[in-house]
Amino acid sequence: MRVMVIIKANKESEAGIMPSEKLLNAMGKFNEELVNAGIMLAGEGLHPSSKAKRIKFSGGKRIVTDGPFAETRELIAGFWIWKVNSMEEALEWAKRIPNDPERPDMEGEIAIHPIFEAEDFGPELTPELRKLEERLRAKAEKLKQS
Repeated sequence: MRVMVIIKANKESEAGIMPSEKLLNAMGKFNEELVNAGIMLAGEGLHPSSKAKRIKFSGGKRIVTDGPFAETRELIAGFWIWKVNSMEEALEWAKRIPNDPERPDMEGEIAIHPIFEAEDFGPELTPELRKLEERLRAKAEKLKQS
């Protein structure tokens, strides 16, 4: 199964405070462990919401709002995509995510969400739609490699 591990934003990430060298080093080692174990498929940090935009869909309208956004509990500072055997395995890896030793009072939060697989959609994902999905994934993979 694949999961998305969402790193929630906090005051520091929204203020653009970069991680310390010690945390970057610890995260690099952790990411290396994930890659070596065949767990990590992708992972990135995100800029603060001051550099972001939101688009609200309402019928045919599209309303764009510039950041920053006030509710940090709703914001994302980064993510991983992991391939694991179970949610329990994802939890065991997540419990090992390093925290910044230079900022022991800093709080963080993550969320782990299973990613839908084609079989999760049932008969609504017709053979034609399944073939389209497969073609798009193959094309995206080719683009990623070039």
